[in-house]
Amino acid sequence: MAGEDSKEPLSDSSDECSDQEPTWIYYRDRPEWSDVVPVELNEGPFPVVSIAYSERFKDIFNYFRAIVLKNEISERAFELTSDALELNPANYTVWQYRRTVLKGLEKSIQKELTFVRRIIEDHPKNYQVWHHRRVLVEWSGDPSSELRLTEIVLAQDAKNYHAWQHRQWVLDTFKLFDHELEFVERLLEDDIRNNSAWNQRYFVVKQTSGFSEDIISRELTFSVNSIKKVCNNESAWNYLRGILAHYPSGLNGHPVVEELCQFLDDNKSESPYYFAFLVDRMEELMQSDASKRQVLLPKADEILQVLATKVDPIRREYWLFLSRYLNSQFAN
Repeated sequence: MAGEDSKEPLSDSSDECSDQEPTWIYYRDRPEWSDVVPVELNEGPFPVVSIAYSERFKDIFNYFRAIVLKNEISERAFELTSDALELNPANYTVWQYRRTVLKGLEKSIQKELTFVRRIIEDHPKNYQVWHHRRVLVEWSGDPSSELRLTEIVLAQDAKNYHAWQHRQWVLDTFKLFDHELEFVERLLEDDIRNNSAWNQRYFVVKQTSGFSEDIISRELTFSVNSIKKVCNNESAWNYLRGILAHYPSGLNGHPVVEELCQFLDDNKSESPYYFAFLVDRMEELMQSDASKRQVLLPKADEILQVLATKVDPIRREYWLFLSRYLNSQFAN
């Protein structure tokens, strides 16, 4: 750990099972820092909320402010940032200054990546540490550890936004998409409702093949197979809609989708996502062909009433609002 040279054990005991921590030596008591005048935090005469910082916290950040004002680029400044980040790993200013010192001293980027990984393991949802890691990868031009790291983090929390954001950046920046669909499919096998994995699949398709006719059919088939397994999976329905946004005929007409609707009708599905999908299909048809409004409007209204009273009453007011809207748009 950075700064260990300035710490001494509490005792000379050689008992490895001792859970005592090393004695902390304040920076103000370290001879090698005697030339620095600490700068205390100035919150003004009437602070709105005065935070009760620990003595250790105040000591470290008083000296941190001092070296920033001096723009000191030194090994001791680098070690000081390590101690500051141990207390507050979300402090943007400390990370920014650490990068300045890191570059100024031409420190090992690989060692810094190891340092950052340890912090990510303890604080996997800390934006600043992920940003720091991105900068390090940009400097090194070496993304070889990043996909594995994010995979490990996502194994603990499959919806960690910061890990997904980092992964997408690495994939797109270094064009490492070759096996990403396979990775996403493994995640969906573990949790078919993982919205983050569905989002990642869309991202990969968009950034690689795009939405040609063949790709649209492939992705519709993938989402339809998932819906058949778990009909009340909102993520799969959203993905289906996202793919159909690239289909010229919209929600209607694609044979894979028509087969799905027939399948769900035959199985008397009462999924609210399916019913909402049906209503949107009807609205789309009524917008494009006025001659169908007389037949489709009563059907759409009937489905909305079922949603409001039976299938999804928790969103009753929304379904009734949609009913009023469709009638105002398409009733003669």
